[in-house]
Amino acid sequence: MKATRTLLTLLALTSSATAATYTVKPGDTLYSIAKSTGVDAAKLMQLNKLGSSTIQVGQKLSTGGAASPIPAAARPQAAPAQAGRSSVTIRAAATRFLGARYVLGATGGGALDCSGYTLNVFRQLGINLPRTAAAQWRAGSAVSRRDLRAGDLVFFNTMGRTASHVGIYMGDGMMANANSYYGKTMIEPLFGNPYWASRYDGARRVLN
Repeated sequence: MKATRTLLTLLALTSSATAATYTVKPGDTLYSIAKSTGVDAAKLMQLNKLGSSTIQVGQKLSTGGAASPIPAAARPQAAPAQAGRSSVTIRAAATRFLGARYVLGATGGGALDCSGYTLNVFRQLGINLPRTAAAQWRAGSAVSRRDLRAGDLVFFNTMGRTASHVGIYMGDGMMANANSYYGKTMIEPLFGNPYWASRYDGARRVLN
C-alpha cells in the first residue's frame, strides 16, 4: 500500500512537471514571457496554437514542461538561435496588421500610416516606439545593410528628408510597411525594388 502511494505521488509530480503553465499577468507580452520562462516565443506560439502574438491577462500558456523557469543569466547565449526566434516573433506580429488601410496620421481603427504600423507591431512585443518615422530613426542602434535581420526598422527618404518613411525588415530581402501608393500595409521587396533601394537611408535595431 505504501509503495502504491509513493508511485501515485511520483506520477502526480511528473504530470505537473510535463504540464507546466504560465498565467499571463498585466504588462506581460509573449516576448517577455519567453525571456522569463526560457521557452522561446515561437515555441510558445506553437505549443498554445496561437495565430498571433496577442495574449490576454489570466490566459494560461503551456510552457512545454518547463516547470522551473531558467534565470536569464544562467541560460547559455546563442545569438543565431535568438535571431531565428526574433524572426518568427516579428513575422507573427507584423502579419497581424497586414491589409490595414493607409491613412496619413492614423494609428489604429483599421487604418495606419507607416510609423503607426511599426508602432503597433512593436507594441505587441512590449516595445514602445516613438510616434513618427523621424523619431523612430533615433531609437535603438544603427545597423549596417549587410547585417540586417528580421525585426530591424528600415528607413527611406521619400520626401526629400531623412527617415520620412519606415518599414520593418522581414528577412530574405523583404520588408513590411504601410505603403501609401498601394493604400495598405503589405510585404514587398526591399532592395529588389528600385524605388526603395534608391531611397534607402539605413536601419535601426530595437529588438534584441
